[in-house]
Amino acid sequence: MQDIGFILIVDDNPTNLSVLSQTLKGEGFSVRVAEDGESALQLVERKQPALILLDVQMPGIDGFETCKKLKSEPKNQGIPIIFLTALTDVENKVKGLSLGAVDYISKPFEKEEVLARVRVHLQLKQLTETLEQQVAERTATLEKTQIQLVQQEKLSSLGQLVTGIAHEINNPISCIINNLPLAQDYVQDLAHILTLCQTYYEQLPIPLQEEIFQADLDFILKDLPQLLNSIKISADRIKDISISLRNFARSDSSTQVLFNIHEGLDSTLLILSHRLKPVGKQAAIQLVKEYGNLPQVECYPSQLNQVFMNLLANAIDAIEEAGQQGEMENRIPTLKICTTQPDPQSILIEISDNGMGIPEEILPRVFEPLFTTKPMGHGTGLGLVIAHQIIEKHQGKLNLDSTPGQGTNVKIWLPATS
Repeated sequence: MQDIGFILIVDDNPTNLSVLSQTLKGEGFSVRVAEDGESALQLVERKQPALILLDVQMPGIDGFETCKKLKSEPKNQGIPIIFLTALTDVENKVKGLSLGAVDYISKPFEKEEVLARVRVHLQLKQLTETLEQQVAERTATLEKTQIQLVQQEKLSSLGQLVTGIAHEINNPISCIINNLPLAQDYVQDLAHILTLCQTYYEQLPIPLQEEIFQADLDFILKDLPQLLNSIKISADRIKDISISLRNFARSDSSTQVLFNIHEGLDSTLLILSHRLKPVGKQAAIQLVKEYGNLPQVECYPSQLNQVFMNLLANAIDAIEEAGQQGEMENRIPTLKICTTQPDPQSILIEISDNGMGIPEEILPRVFEPLFTTKPMGHGTGLGLVIAHQIIEKHQGKLNLDSTPGQGTNVKIWLPATS
């Protein structure tokens, strides 16, 4: 027989205890007995039975009160309780059932009836537990699937948006970058002509001399090349941003590809760079990068980039919140990224901040779906869940340590490419 635990018989009559015990043991059931309600409560507190046969009329606390006390504990609510009683009137039956009992066995009882009712309710209990477990498993699977769908949708939408922006930026900026050398050559030619004009300034017509004087030609000839050079630097910067956007949103194939982790981190940081700058009374966030010598990693690049985006954005949020609450007065807001290869089989990415930190009571819940401490409209509660799932998909690990008032450290382990 399958081990279902033990059946507890509670009755103040030794004869009833003996008969019921022998009957159940004869059918292979494990049995324990109690002669009053107080003893039964103490026994259940130590170890839960699979089912309770409970006499109604007992000295001390009767069966109804014992049942009421048992069912007041959430952990006991799943234990089937069958009353043993000579009180067969409807009022007493209704009272017992309302207190949480599942059945009645009338005294004097028949052994076959006792066995039949015990088997039925044990089977019902087992079926209920199996059903609850299946529901929990299906719910967990549904939540995981829902999160994955949200993740895929976010990746797809973000990828399309970023790729579109990068494409729109690329065309005009390419035109500027390609034409700047020609413009610089033209300016040099014009500068040479204007320099000759200055050389023969006295021979020029009076109106032209006046225009040269009014325009401060010396300053223009000196500043114009510098201005063009600034335009070139800015154009190159925009080109780098466009490349970073494309790298961040690169489409993942059905198989993993080799990827430079540092390029992913830098692309993400470039997108978030505006959030590192000072705003109002908020000081600039100091970025510290300590990159080790890492091999390329086989992965889905855009998914890892989303992990970096979520974690870095959370770190910046924590620093900003600490600043708003006056917690950063005696320290420099700092975001630190460190990459190492602790052993040939793995790489480690650490993202640390010295922001608010996470309260101890909240820390165990940070990977729960839809759990967020951010105000309405500022967080979905899916960022860390998605990040955790993505890292697990890559056969890696994601751990989070935090100290309230000091900051948070997130560690990502990924398998190194052999």
